[in-house]
Amino acid sequence: MIVTRADEGRLTALLEELADLLTDTVEGGASVGFLAPLDRADAVAWWRARGAAVAAGRLAVWVAHEGDRALGTVSLALPDKPNSRHRAELVKLMVSRTARGRGLGRRLLTAAEEAAAAAGITLLHLDTETGSPAEHLYRSTGWTRAGTIPDYAADPGGQLRPTTLYFKQVGRESDAPSGAG
Repeated sequence: MIVTRADEGRLTALLEELADLLTDTVEGGASVGFLAPLDRADAVAWWRARGAAVAAGRLAVWVAHEGDRALGTVSLALPDKPNSRHRAELVKLMVSRTARGRGLGRRLLTAAEEAAAAAGITLLHLDTETGSPAEHLYRSTGWTRAGTIPDYAADPGGQLRPTTLYFKQVGRESDAPSGAG
């Protein structure tokens, strides 16, 4: 499994694979902003629209590949305001249903966190459906729960669900493993 950051050209080349991943994620019940059933053409259009943000440096996208198939992705939304350049929002962590349970979500999360720290970002934040498998992943990787908002977003079936907000400080000396300098 290879995890790489996609520039605008690579993102465009992967539109079909990423659309398949997005539709699979929504069909699997993950709350990533879409209702089921998600039309494949709409998924392609959604990914295509991300290209401008990637080209402008407002969005960083990582894709996990095995062979010729995209099995996962994660993005960092980077703010454009001067007072918030130290932070980014982790968005759209998706893993294909066929690849779950193999540590891919953790690898994608680590790639985004490490890249953020290398870019001087010191604070990451996200929201995720309360009680979802993703919430367990974030807790197990050191993210801190900030609170829960009731009826925040509809799941793919249209049911309103709460979301839990998380944050993680990265790129600070306190994040270094013991004995590292």
